[in-house]
Order: sequence, then structure tokens, then C-alpha cells
Amino acid sequence: MLPVTFLVVGVGGAIGAMLRYGMAVAISGVGATMAVNIIGSFLMGCAAVYLYDKSENPWQPFLMTGVLGGFTTFSAFSLDAMALFERGDVGQAALYVMASVVLSIMALVLGIFIIRGVLA
Repeated sequence: MLPVTFLVVGVGGAIGAMLRYGMAVAISGVGATMAVNIIGSFLMGCAAVYLYDKSENPWQPFLMTGVLGGFTTFSAFSLDAMALFERGDVGQAALYVMASVVLSIMALVLGIFIIRGVLA
């Protein structure tokens, strides 16, 4: 069953990536990224409530990890933050959000500097 799930997630991821690219073409610039993150997070919230209420829902990996994960990983990040918040771990949720944003930007900057140094 596991290899089939990988295939299902992969197909969903391809669909999500194509949808993301379509949004980037339709809306150029930073606005496209923001729109994708907002839309993806909204859809992740809808899917989480609907699919988690159903035990062993076969659509969960396809839609949540595949389509929405391929569309934007920000939706999974948002779901993780909300899960911490709903558990009452407000401080941990805030730390998770801040650390994710700051460390991700720092990693991006580090990657740019390293590759620019290698290619220089």
C-alpha cells in the first residue's frame, strides 16, 4: 500500500505545482506568492476539518500532502502552527512561526552567499 500512496502523493504534488505555476503566470510578482499562500492555507483548513473527521480517508494524502503541498508548503506550516495553538501551546506556536520564518530566510541568504561564492 505504501508505494501506491507515494504515487498518489506524487500525482497530487504535480497537480499542485502546475496550479501554483498557473497562479504565478496569472499574477506576476510577490503578489502571486502571497495569493498562493493564502488560498492554500484556506484550502488546507477546509481539508483538515473535513478529511480528519473521516477516519482513514484515502483522499487525505492526495489532497493535503500532494495537491496542497505541491501548491504551497505554507499551508502545511499554517496547519502545524494552528495545531500547536489549539493544543494550548501558544508560546510554542509563536516560537514555531518566528523560527520558521527567520531561519528559512537565513537559510535562503546563506544558500545565495554560498552559491555566489562558488560561482564567482
